[in-house]
Amino acid sequence: MGMGRARHGIPARVRRGPLARVRRGTWGVAVAGLTALGMLTSACTNNVTGDATAGRGGSRVIGVVAAENFWGSLVSQLGGSHVDVLSIVSDPNADPHDYESSAQNARAVAVARYVVQNGAGYDDWMSKLLAANPETGRRVYDIGATLGKHPGDNPHLWYDPAYVTMACDHIEADLKALDPKDAAYFTARRAAVTAAFAGIRRQLAQIHRDHAGQPVAATESIFAYLAASLGLRLISPPAFMNAVSEGNDPPVASVVEFEHQLAVRQARVLVYNKQTATALTTSIRGLATSSRVPVVGVTETIQPPGESFEQWFGAELAALARALNGGSR
Repeated sequence: MGMGRARHGIPARVRRGPLARVRRGTWGVAVAGLTALGMLTSACTNNVTGDATAGRGGSRVIGVVAAENFWGSLVSQLGGSHVDVLSIVSDPNADPHDYESSAQNARAVAVARYVVQNGAGYDDWMSKLLAANPETGRRVYDIGATLGKHPGDNPHLWYDPAYVTMACDHIEADLKALDPKDAAYFTARRAAVTAAFAGIRRQLAQIHRDHAGQPVAATESIFAYLAASLGLRLISPPAFMNAVSEGNDPPVASVVEFEHQLAVRQARVLVYNKQTATALTTSIRGLATSSRVPVVGVTETIQPPGESFEQWFGAELAALARALNGGSR
């Protein structure tokens, strides 16, 4: 199936080229050709300052706005005490691509020295805020655009190990460009992030060793990047996943095929997006449960918002490992 104008679609076949070479291993560890994920900790701060030099104890502090809290968490960890980060979307009930920005958000963007957005059609509201508040001294990192992604491509970039490694590289370089006098500090922060997520890398490596090649199902494209990175075989009908991702009704044939896959337990697990559940995906989840196919829920933002990226993603990986091992949801 070709790519339509999906909000966050998935191609009919997920093709994975060689993963990016990891510069200092923030997310990377080689596992049978896999570049495994590394995660980052730190909840985001709530204030934004436009002054890049006046800060805590006389240190330079860069005011940052991140469209979503997973990217905000990344900037917070890499920037440490030299960034002040506001993450706009963190509500567990919010769908980031349908988010309605506020006047407060516009003011924050207007004074920020650095703005990070997911891109690929996921948070177009941020593009509108940037256009409405032009600022020549502001640095903007559109992650999807940098990766060559466009609206209609799968925008769940934070679930791809190589993409997050690239984002770490880019953010580190941007922070150094904004505050060159503290370049050594940002280098040290990057090393600390790498060390902090050794446990996450071990989780990913273990799942890949134990389960690569096993069939899995998902209600939409949110799991596609991670499934491919782990070597899992995503068997759900692409037409079903694309339609759900676009907010449309899937073709009847794809629904019948998906229901059959679950009824005869062709998939080892079903992964569903807890933040965009519909009557149909709820029904699919119920069928999986009645067919004794373990179900794993994932989210589009860090949940609960106060947790670190490491806690949030580590819990999702632990649930996935349990499900693949035949455990309970």
